Amino acid sequence: MDTNLIEEAKKYITKLFEGHSDGHDLNHSLRVYENAIKIAKEEKGCDMEAVALASLLHDADDHKLFDTKDNANAAGFLKEHGVDAERITFIVSIINSVSFSKNKGKTPDTLEAKIVQDADRLDAMGAIGIARTFAYGGKNGRTLEESIEHFHDKLLLLKDGLNTDTAKKMADERHRFLEEFLEHFEDENPLV
Repeated sequence: MDTNLIEEAKKYITKLFEGHSDGHDLNHSLRVYENAIKIAKEEKGCDMEAVALASLLHDADDHKLFDTKDNANAAGFLKEHGVDAERITFIVSIINSVSFSKNKGKTPDTLEAKIVQDADRLDAMGAIGIARTFAYGGKNGRTLEESIEHFHDKLLLLKDGLNTDTAKKMADERHRFLEEFLEHFEDENPLV
């Protein structure tokens, strides 16, 4: 794995996500990277560098943040750093398999894509997932109750859609925490 390229990708997303704080930000991408590396170490036989780069760059062209086409930010970074076209295509294919809304019900074709998809979904669960939901909801004018709908539409579905055994183990506690939070929220809120 080219550690210099990984460090350059971290620098790139640090600059790219400046000013973003809605849960799709630098720290989210870094957590997805850490989750992906942890999973990849357990799920043998994957291309670690592709996992690392795809996880770091997975939101570089997110439609909620950027008005780009054809993964222009991610592909541009890779091209600028001398990554060959075939490898860029592979890394971009991993990135394109991550989105929950765009890939609902689809299983990625490669182990690398399964790992990065799982890593991203893990960051939407547990305490971090709850915090991200309300950060995004607040930025977009959603009430607490409207944000709670996101739990039922997405967050509670994530555990059963994970691909790797490692991610499934990591998800157990996070999923329980989501369920417990909802119980407390509903007990305390007469509006739901």
